Amino acid sequence: MRPWAGAQLTSLAKKPPDVTKSRRLKTEQLLKVDDHDFTMRPAFGGPAIPVGVDVQVESLDSISEVDMDFTMTLYLRHYWKDERLSFTSTTNKSMTFDGRLVKKIWVPDVFFVHSKRSFIHDTTTENIMLRVFPDGHVLYSLRVTVTAACNMDFSRFPLDSQSCSLELESYAYTDEDLMLYWKSGDESLSIDDKISLSQFLIQKFHTTSRLAFYSSTGWYNRLYINFTLRRHIFFFLLQTYFPATLMVMLSWVSFWIDRRAVPARVSLGITTVLTMSTIITGVNASMPRVSYIKAVDIYLWVSFVFVFLSVLEYAAVNYLTTVQERRERKLRDRSLPCTCGMSHTRTMMLDGTYSEADTNSLAGYTEAPMVPDEVVPEKQEHMVVHLSVSSESTNTKKKGIRALRIMQNTHAIDKYSRMIFPGAYIIFNLIYWSVYC
Repeated sequence: MRPWAGAQLTSLAKKPPDVTKSRRLKTEQLLKVDDHDFTMRPAFGGPAIPVGVDVQVESLDSISEVDMDFTMTLYLRHYWKDERLSFTSTTNKSMTFDGRLVKKIWVPDVFFVHSKRSFIHDTTTENIMLRVFPDGHVLYSLRVTVTAACNMDFSRFPLDSQSCSLELESYAYTDEDLMLYWKSGDESLSIDDKISLSQFLIQKFHTTSRLAFYSSTGWYNRLYINFTLRRHIFFFLLQTYFPATLMVMLSWVSFWIDRRAVPARVSLGITTVLTMSTIITGVNASMPRVSYIKAVDIYLWVSFVFVFLSVLEYAAVNYLTTVQERRERKLRDRSLPCTCGMSHTRTMMLDGTYSEADTNSLAGYTEAPMVPDEVVPEKQEHMVVHLSVSSESTNTKKKGIRALRIMQNTHAIDKYSRMIFPGAYIIFNLIYWSVYC
């Protein structure tokens, strides 16, 4: 045998052992994973095992009014003691593992009550950490995003506050087998100071716990993460309240437009009505179809009624104007009857401002001599006509004049509307904002 071949065999014989394999073997022996049945909880058959919980909320991702849920990302940590995992250590240091060891030991089966979707983050690996202490205490931490239901009350929307809760509970173990509790009371819940939402102000987070009963399985410990959200109103002021108020004010412009300008007033009224309908439709499209009235519905529909009444107001003015013109025409025809056989006479002065048609309609009446120029200081031509009116006709005309005075003042409806509509809308706003703010 050559010398170099013998040296090579000697070096192979002295090759150090595989550290990875020996470390793995040492870890399994140290934790005694294969020596116990971890399908059973610690102290099986004995008292309930205490499992402490604390939560760190990383972000409150979204609040959905349409689906009535919220999405939250958090760090969920469990603390318990499993003497089967105790090991001897001279330095009293803990050992940390990733998610691969979790599948070999017992861990609490905590789930989120009323959750719709949830998942454990797995980039770049599963976000799971397991830390075992020499005396058998275990820390189990994972990063979870959960979407859970939240029963919201929109009766005061958008001037509302919503209270939601995330509930944790053991799925299989009743309170006789597993006692779930907050590890440090209210301090068990920590919040990132940078958490913020676009539409809500986060007012407070707090923890509670109680027992939940299921008729078929029994009592379970349930933990609650409660938080209160107050909605920001400024967005809705700009997108809903201000446009609705401006549309109502725009409908009042028709009260200052001539009643004979039919196209202008009708087009303005129809435009404001259609715009209010669009605003109402847009608000309801982003809301769940609840069966009760919301605060924003009251404001928008009252505003819609004001806009609609302004259109009806002009319809009334236009109708009364038409009736007035008909009655004026009839009264004008009645005011020039034949004078034959009438007892009382009166004199009516007609100056040159009357049209030729009006003076021609008086043909056949007795004409008086013209007044000399030296008697009348103004240099205007006058014609005096004697009209005979009976006493019965005089009484009828007085009643007709009273009715005409009312009918001739149809523009008074516009004058009153200029005061009544703004005043009523201001009173409504004062009551609305005092009740809901």
